[in-house]
Amino acid sequence: MLTAPVIVIASFAYLGLLFAIAYYGDKRADDGRSIIANPYIFALSLAVYCTSWTFYGSVGRAATSGIGFLPIYLGPTLMAALWWYVMLKIIRISKQNRITSIADFIASRYGKSQMLGGLVTIIAVVGVIPYIALQLKAISNTFSIVLHDPEMAMADKQSTPLFLGDNTFYIAMLLAAFTILFGTRHLDATERHEGLVAAVAFESLVKLLAFIAVGLFVTFWLYDGFGDIFERAAQVPELVPLLTFGGAAGNYTTWASLTFLSMAAIMFLPRQWQVTVVENVDERHLTKAIWLFPLYLLAINVFVLPIALGGLMHFPNGTVDADTFVLTLPMAENALWLALFAFIGGLSAATGMVIVETIALSTMVCNDLVMPVLLRMKGLRLTERRDLSGLLLGIRRGAIVLILVLGYLYFYLAGEAYALVSIGLISFSAVAQFAPAIIGGIFWKGGTRTGAVCGLAAGFLVWIYTLLLPSFAKSGWLPINFLSQGMFGIDLFKPQQLFGLSGLDDITHCLFWSMLANIGCYMAVSLAKGPSAAEHGQATVFVDALRQSGATAGPRLWRGSASVNDLLALLGRFLGPERAREAFETYARGRGARSIEALAADASLVHHTESLLAGAIGSASARVMVASVVAEEPLGLDEVMNIIDEASQVLAYSRQLEQKSHELEAATNELRGANQRLQELDRLKDDFISTVTHELRTPLTSIRAFSEILKDHPRLDDGQRTKFLGIIIKESERLTRLINQVLDLAKIESGNAEWHTSEIDMREVVDDAVAAVSQMLKENSVQLEINVPQGLPTIVADRDRLMQVMLNLLSNAAKFCKRGDGRVSVTLARQDHVLRVDVTDNGAGVSDSDKEVIFEKFRQVGDTLTDRPQGTGLGLPICRQIIHHFGGSLWVESQPGQGATFSFILPLQRAAGRMPLAA
Repeated sequence: MLTAPVIVIASFAYLGLLFAIAYYGDKRADDGRSIIANPYIFALSLAVYCTSWTFYGSVGRAATSGIGFLPIYLGPTLMAALWWYVMLKIIRISKQNRITSIADFIASRYGKSQMLGGLVTIIAVVGVIPYIALQLKAISNTFSIVLHDPEMAMADKQSTPLFLGDNTFYIAMLLAAFTILFGTRHLDATERHEGLVAAVAFESLVKLLAFIAVGLFVTFWLYDGFGDIFERAAQVPELVPLLTFGGAAGNYTTWASLTFLSMAAIMFLPRQWQVTVVENVDERHLTKAIWLFPLYLLAINVFVLPIALGGLMHFPNGTVDADTFVLTLPMAENALWLALFAFIGGLSAATGMVIVETIALSTMVCNDLVMPVLLRMKGLRLTERRDLSGLLLGIRRGAIVLILVLGYLYFYLAGEAYALVSIGLISFSAVAQFAPAIIGGIFWKGGTRTGAVCGLAAGFLVWIYTLLLPSFAKSGWLPINFLSQGMFGIDLFKPQQLFGLSGLDDITHCLFWSMLANIGCYMAVSLAKGPSAAEHGQATVFVDALRQSGATAGPRLWRGSASVNDLLALLGRFLGPERAREAFETYARGRGARSIEALAADASLVHHTESLLAGAIGSASARVMVASVVAEEPLGLDEVMNIIDEASQVLAYSRQLEQKSHELEAATNELRGANQRLQELDRLKDDFISTVTHELRTPLTSIRAFSEILKDHPRLDDGQRTKFLGIIIKESERLTRLINQVLDLAKIESGNAEWHTSEIDMREVVDDAVAAVSQMLKENSVQLEINVPQGLPTIVADRDRLMQVMLNLLSNAAKFCKRGDGRVSVTLARQDHVLRVDVTDNGAGVSDSDKEVIFEKFRQVGDTLTDRPQGTGLGLPICRQIIHHFGGSLWVESQPGQGATFSFILPLQRAAGRMPLAA
């Protein structure tokens, strides 16, 4: 028999080893040498899914249902096959938006709603409490088993004094202390705990080896292999049903519901979210985890059924709880060191879950529940405190203790009424409520905040009524007639036969009604009232996440006034002044600045500060705090209108421009209508408006300056007056052209442009375009070469529009080709079923960095292509829309110093009318 000192010393030694591994991992991370930047460690960390439920409970379930334990592991295996798309998308979104928890993810998706984040946190905490109670039950029971005879009856928890008189309470507090040491030693803006991940990966190896060791002992020591065990079990009538699917394994509905629940759990359990999403250092690690994690599940479940059958044959007549066979079989055979190893394996499975789960939940409680409330309490004056990092750590540590106390209370009140597996399924059913809001949120742009709130609340209430409250009734803490008669004595309200639905097990029954309420409310409310502008913007970011080229997103468009010192002080309040300054210094070095003082308080710095804060207090609270120290001036349609109204006032200074002022006012009205239509179609992006604004301001500034000169100096000589008026007229004409371009592009994008298609000989279009720019080519001393083969087929398009494209490309080439020795070539060629046109110049070309600018605009600004970075105007966006209208595509190829080639292709044979845009 193992003695208490041996067990306690071994347990503390093992926990100390885990802490040493975590400490070493954190030190390596601080030195920039991460030990978890490895796909195998990432895959092992995912095995935190295998808790004491797996280590002990799977054997217990197999002892009553045979292979009925498999759906809990079949679901994650099936879900892993979809990770290459679903989980990759979630990881990409989380990295782009600095998301630190599942509550933060859902809140960010639906307009960064603090209320929604708080609701998700409450559901997660209440839903996971039974799962934490499961771990406490496993540790408490197995500790008693290794100290006493394996066939003893477990003590009745109801006769044990609450809290200080119960050893389980001390176990809970010990786990709380270790969790605080593991996860809240300091505040990390990224919320990544590399040491913790390393420790969890080590725990995964320990519990796997321990379980396999017991499996080998039972299978090949107590019996003569798999065949011997199954042959002997087949001779025991009571065990025969365990060997068939149609016997004790359960019905198809149970298998389907458990498979669905486990698919949701591997994605949405807070601890799984923590290790899979938050702690992920490289999304490419997912490709190995897709097959390594299912392989781990297979390995740890190979011996489940042999151990269960061996235990049932070794301890007939139910003298020993099947959940404890992993321990009691070695002890019964006096293999005490193997029993101790099994106890350490079970302890590893339970502590790993508790530590990671409570860290994840404490982050959610702090960021999405407590901090939003504290930030609204004006009397606390949190924003005036110099350092709030201690407060944040205190909140998280207090949350850890509270969560474990609640887990202990559930174990004390209801834990004895259920087997380990049944307790875990209660939590699985709770976290499954996140599935509609998350899966709908990353694939459906129509989901709304109100719909998500209603769906989550409805599903959660049904879960409480049909599963959580019945667990208390079965434990004697609620009247038992609540189950048999229903609320208010109404049969239709029986919690486990709701509205007369019978014939289903408790879990399947709860899953059916909760998902019906959740999905129904989510979709109905979302469809009844569409998303707001903010929600639609976030929906686009989430749904289209995989279309981004990198793992991180750039700063959102921002305009306003901010101070570097104010931003640094704000960050220092939450991370601590020293860590905040280190973060800013790292950012400054990355931007090429010599010091923090040399930084500009631009959009990028504001976004960076908000991202760092999001890791500490959540994205919703971070946005509120940043807004408290900056004066943001959102760029929108009104600003464009104000700029154009200013142009009217400037033009009023001169009678000679009075007519231009009227034309501009009319154009403004047309532009307002066009922009409103574009907004309805979600085609006018902030970057596009910023470009237009910049182009408008240039001529307006010139007009204002020279108009004021004329007004303030009425005695200017005629020569100077004529010169200034000429400049004003030229800039006015430039402004008019720009407005016409904006209107033209708006009409094309909104689908209101007129198109006149016919059969066109592209050679004729090129000849006419060359004739139109001949004077410009001559003035710039540009030599032109035209390469057009004979016999090119005709195309169906709008001749005037294609003429517009060629004029723009030729003018652009002439403008940027080499001074004094300019050469421009136009080449037409047939390629398969398309006609290709290349316009090449011998200018300075486009650098790689400029190319990135072009193609970043290409992706972000309504799929339009801007001019070269040093160019002006909206010609190329119009050209690209014209080419796309006729089913073609336009692009640029260039090497610095070797000129640039703008190319487009058009289909040779197509029916008239609009075709889908090119990819």
